[in-house]
Amino acid sequence: MSESFYQVRSYKVKHNYDVKEFLEAYKWLLQRAIDETWKNTTWKEKVTKKKRLIPIIPKSNKFKRNLRNSLLRDWSFCAHYVDSAIKQAYSILKSWRRNYLKGRRTRAKPVVKKKFVRVKETLYSYKNGKIKISIKPYGEHLVFDVQNAWFWSRAKGEMGELILTEKFLIITFRFKQRAEEPRGAIAWDCNERSIDGFNPEIGWIRVDLRRLFHIHRVYELKRRRLQSKASKKPSLRRVLEKYSNRERNRARDFIHKVTRVIAEAFRGYVHGFEDIKKEKMFNKSRTHNRNVAKSDWGTIIGLMGYKSRVRLLNPYNSTRRCSRCGMVNAPKGALYECKGCGLKIDRQLNACLNLYLQVEGLSPSPKLFAELMKRWGGFTLTGGEADAGSNEPVRGFKAHEPQRLSMDQHLPILSLEPS
Repeated sequence: MSESFYQVRSYKVKHNYDVKEFLEAYKWLLQRAIDETWKNTTWKEKVTKKKRLIPIIPKSNKFKRNLRNSLLRDWSFCAHYVDSAIKQAYSILKSWRRNYLKGRRTRAKPVVKKKFVRVKETLYSYKNGKIKISIKPYGEHLVFDVQNAWFWSRAKGEMGELILTEKFLIITFRFKQRAEEPRGAIAWDCNERSIDGFNPEIGWIRVDLRRLFHIHRVYELKRRRLQSKASKKPSLRRVLEKYSNRERNRARDFIHKVTRVIAEAFRGYVHGFEDIKKEKMFNKSRTHNRNVAKSDWGTIIGLMGYKSRVRLLNPYNSTRRCSRCGMVNAPKGALYECKGCGLKIDRQLNACLNLYLQVEGLSPSPKLFAELMKRWGGFTLTGGEADAGSNEPVRGFKAHEPQRLSMDQHLPILSLEPS
């Protein structure tokens, strides 16, 4: 039985309006809304394994009414922007609270750094291909002609909230999508130079990310040459900023293409990705930390999230646990060897199998492993070496070369060939 869910698409329109004063005023308004709410936030002590302070954000209508009245006193633009700022302030504080409870944020108050304005539906009108945004009551307004915009003919759904920045107007559309029954699940293991997936019908899938790693490495070297000189020559800071923007744009463009290929090639599947926290992966190795910092796993998962159905998985011990018997081992190199059942398997394929079992809500077992891998090679069972009483045949390790699928010459996806 199919279900319905809402999706949101956003598009940019460039403009030449001078809105610096308006954006600065809204930034001040938003920060003030955060400050006032922060002052009235209480901290409650909770004892679990250790004492911890839990923030309680005020939610009463009386507090919000008083906050709105105080913000309106010095506000010269449309009053509805005050409502927008309060709504945005609560969104920022709730996001901060969630991350604080997960240990990703400190008790420091959130600070607004970017200049933008969220324009509610009550603050703009659309007629004859033109969007008219009110700035001051019965006075100043901005007009955007969008009927000839490249996206207008393909945009579907209802126009929602707008976001105004110094150079762009971002238009959002909200529409209902029917979700069909999933064809199956693919579990993805995220690595520095590739993401590896597994599905028992499709096999082992490898998406090559070396080009993405190369983009980050090239701009890292370019910035390194300039950073030592930038402190003495301020004009070089603009060059550093240009390189950073170019790196971000090129990396994001590549990720868009990768996720498009994956979503189209495996349409209808649920994609299970590791819920990786990069800050927990850093250690004393500078090279390792830089390689982790250059990885774009969060962006890949985020862009896959609106192109297909995504489910986040717990990555704990996915690489160390044996996908056949469940024993936790310490893998060395690219080959995983289990000391319990004697399984020898590619380390990344083993992680994919563990994540696939998690997607399906299953536990490792020899019988289940044999069922999942009955059509595929790339591993060997050496139970005779692990248990002298076993009648399991001893076979030498024979890794199959993955077969290249030519879906996109720039974005190779690899799969195991059937054995």
